[in-house]
Amino acid sequence: MIHDVWPFLALMLLCAGVFPAVERRFQWKIFSVMPPIVMTYLLVTALAAIGLWEVNEAISSAQDTLVAQLLPALLFLLMINCDLRAIFALGPKVLAVFFTVTLCLFIAFMITFTAFRPLLTGSDWMPLAALSGSWVGGTANMIGVKEAIGMPDSLLAFSLLTDAVCYSMWVAVLFSVARLAPAFNRWTRAMGSADKIKAETRETGPVRAEGILLWLGMALLAAAVSHWIAGYLPTSSMVSGTTWTILLATGIGLVAAHTPLARYPGASPISGTLLIAVVAVLASQSNFAGIAEAPLYLLCGICVIGIHALLLVGAARLFHFDLHLCGIASLAHVGGVAATPILAASYSRSLVPVGILLSLLGYILGTGFGVGVASIMSAYALP
Repeated sequence: MIHDVWPFLALMLLCAGVFPAVERRFQWKIFSVMPPIVMTYLLVTALAAIGLWEVNEAISSAQDTLVAQLLPALLFLLMINCDLRAIFALGPKVLAVFFTVTLCLFIAFMITFTAFRPLLTGSDWMPLAALSGSWVGGTANMIGVKEAIGMPDSLLAFSLLTDAVCYSMWVAVLFSVARLAPAFNRWTRAMGSADKIKAETRETGPVRAEGILLWLGMALLAAAVSHWIAGYLPTSSMVSGTTWTILLATGIGLVAAHTPLARYPGASPISGTLLIAVVAVLASQSNFAGIAEAPLYLLCGICVIGIHALLLVGAARLFHFDLHLCGIASLAHVGGVAATPILAASYSRSLVPVGILLSLLGYILGTGFGVGVASIMSAYALP
C-alpha cells in the first residue's frame, strides 16, 4: 500500500500515460469505443477500490491541491488555440447551426430531467448537469462544472461512463448517415456546405523543452492569478470562488489567444496531457459505490441524444440546414475537438477547419452552459 505523496503522484502519471501510449502504438479498435481518458479513469478507480494507496491527510491534501491548481491551468491552455475572429468569420449560417444544436441540447436536457426528476433526488441530478458541460465543450468542461457545483467525486464516474457510451453510439450514427446527405438536403431544401473555409494555423514550429516549461509556467501563473482575483469577488450558492477561478482562467486564456503567444508551439500537447492527468487524480478520489444506478444515467444520456437529434432535424427543415453542417455541429458539442475533424473529413476535407473551430467554440461555452443547466436543475430537484 502507498502511504506517501510522491509514489502516489508517480502512479498517477503512469496511469495517465499508459493508455494514450498504447493507443498511439497499437491503434486498437477498443479505443474507438472506450477512449483512453475513460479507460484511465476506470483503471485508477479500480486501483482506489482495492486500496492501493492510503487515503491519509497528505495524499488527500495533494489530491485537492492538484485539482484546484491544474484545472484552471488546463482551461487557460485550452483557450490558447481559440481564435474568436476566425470563428465568427465563418458566417452566420455555420454559427446558426452551432447555436441551434446548443439550444436543442438545452431543451433535450430539460425534457430528460423533467421526465426522470422523480428518480433524480438529492444530488443525483449533478452527473446530468456535469454531462451537459461536456456535451457542449468537452471533458475539461465537465470537470469544470463538477467543481463549480460541488459535485461529489463519487458521482463523476456516471458522467464519464454516460459520456463515453452515448458518444460512441452517436459517432457511429453520424458516420453512417453521410450517404443520406443528398436526400436530406433535398428534403430540407438546403445548399451544400461551403467548399472553401480557411482556418489559421495558430502554433508554428516543433515543441521543444523550453516551450513546455514556458507554457507550464504561464498556465500555472494564470491559475494563481485567477485564484487571487477570485478571492476578491462576491460568491453565492451557485457562484463560488471555484466558479470565478474557472471563468477567470478561461478569460485570461482567451486574451492570450489573441497575442503573439498563440503562435508559440506547445499549448495543445500540454493541455491534452494535463487533461488526462487531472482525470486520473479525480479518479483517485472516488470509487464505484452505487454503480447499480449507472443504467439510469445511460438511459438519460440516450434520451438527451435522441431528443436533440429529433429537434435538430426539425430545425434543419425549418431553417434549411444541410446534413454535413448539422452532423459536424452536433459532434462538435458531444464529441469535442478530437473527433469532430475526423467526421468532417469523412464528409468533405474542406469542412475540417469548420469542425475544429466549432469544437473550440464549444470549449468556450461549455462550462457556462453546464453551470446554467445546473442552476435550473438544482432549483427544481426533489430533496
